Amino acid sequence: MVVYIRDWLRQSLLFCLMALLLAGTAQAQSVEALTLEQRVAQMFIVNIYGSQLTQTGREFLTRYQPGGLVLLPDNIVTPEQITSLTNSYQQTMLEVGGFPLFIAVDQEMGPIARLRDGFTIFPTPSLLTATGEPEMAYWVGEALARELIAVGINMNLAPVADLETNPQNPIITRRSFGSDPAQVSPMLGAFVQGTQAAGVLATAKHFPGHGDSAEDSHTTLPVIDLSRERLQAVELAPFRAAIEAEIAAIMVAHIWYPALDEQADRPASLSPRVIQDVLRGEMGYQGLVVTDALDMDAIDTVYSYPEAVVAAISAGADLVLTAHMSLESQVAAIQAVVTAVENGTLDEAQINASVQRILDTKARFGLLNWQPLDPAGAVARIDLESHAALVDELFLKGVTVAVDRNGWIPLNPEGNTLLIYPATRIQIMNECRIHAPAVKGLGVSEAPTSEEIEWARVAAQQADQVVVFTQNAVDSPAQQALVRALPPEKVIAVALWSPYDWDVFPDVAAYLLTYSPLRPAVPAACAVLFGASPALGQLSLTLDNLP
Repeated sequence: MVVYIRDWLRQSLLFCLMALLLAGTAQAQSVEALTLEQRVAQMFIVNIYGSQLTQTGREFLTRYQPGGLVLLPDNIVTPEQITSLTNSYQQTMLEVGGFPLFIAVDQEMGPIARLRDGFTIFPTPSLLTATGEPEMAYWVGEALARELIAVGINMNLAPVADLETNPQNPIITRRSFGSDPAQVSPMLGAFVQGTQAAGVLATAKHFPGHGDSAEDSHTTLPVIDLSRERLQAVELAPFRAAIEAEIAAIMVAHIWYPALDEQADRPASLSPRVIQDVLRGEMGYQGLVVTDALDMDAIDTVYSYPEAVVAAISAGADLVLTAHMSLESQVAAIQAVVTAVENGTLDEAQINASVQRILDTKARFGLLNWQPLDPAGAVARIDLESHAALVDELFLKGVTVAVDRNGWIPLNPEGNTLLIYPATRIQIMNECRIHAPAVKGLGVSEAPTSEEIEWARVAAQQADQVVVFTQNAVDSPAQQALVRALPPEKVIAVALWSPYDWDVFPDVAAYLLTYSPLRPAVPAACAVLFGASPALGQLSLTLDNLP
């Protein structure tokens, strides 16, 4: 960890020095010297299909010179390939005298991470909040950003600032930092600071908060009908923390909030009331406002892409984000904005202000001084070994004992304990036996059969305590049947994935959760169960009916 801290200090000092040296670069670039089309194109984060830059893609970049690119799964193969791809994007811009690009990606912690093979898989953000240590959030934000910088990515479409206030939410659950704004806000702010200290723009999403919706804006327009007072006290709190941390960008959601905009069915992403009055006016945010992807069904089932882009910019967005959109459609959208300025539908002064904000941000993060990266060095720059140690530490500090009615944890390593676990994860038995060699084990299917459940019931009668590991039992009737077949007064349930497994067996004697199913969760859970490590985690998500 000493080496890790020293590396971070060196990187942070270098980034600060670069930012100071380059702070005036964008101002020296006259926005008015750009053509109207060049200015408009700076407001687009586009997507170009493919893992290599094709001639068609190169011609698009050369002709329109957009402000940024977003990487989607079809762009991503290996660290070396990504580095070559980002080099080719940026080199193309330099060759035509354009500005270097924002190159963005969705690299959240947990289930939404575009970069996986060759990169660290970080656990869900709620584990980070469970540590209760903003310093850990800073380290994780910085480490994740270093992996992006290593392959030429300079903008992360993260962190998720939405609170997990509705466990039935189909899109935000398991992506959120937690349920309580007082817990989440300092962690989110520290994560932003760590990300940006490494030279990567952070993007808080999805303003003003997607956490309480019961619908997915990828498929429909959700409505969150909460009072202004509730939004101010809960949903907006993490975004205020991000603003205080000087976050570079905030992404606005495709959700209608009647309390903030009385115009029926107008999503926040197209709402001047939300962007200009609330985010800019009431909250004082001066950074970049970016839309969520405008090809999502909440938008594209109602508006054409050119209509949506013009509406979003009119509402106050600085950057419009595309995904899975043809180059022809993206060209049509750029031209639609140009036409809207020329015919007076859009104010040219607003365009200029957004473009200046974009260029100032590129200067702030040193992007105007782009240099190519050696693809062969990508793996070394990512530094998986250091970040694996950080993930191990996260689990040790975040594994949480939510319930312990009998004060059993830590268990006696020499006690009469039965361990029931998914047989596909023999790691569980191996890790727990390091601390409790005498523990008895029973491996069962991930969806236990009635025969396996009977074996477990009989074996449990002979034990003093029964530790049972579950994986999304809340969605598995077979796992629920297994736990319910055991005497609840003996059961210590360990939830390896969904924290809400508690909801289906709330009468167990003890409940421990890891928030995330990654392999490092297992040694941490076993260490806590059998007293090799203290139980340090604090519950970061709301569970009903806790004793």
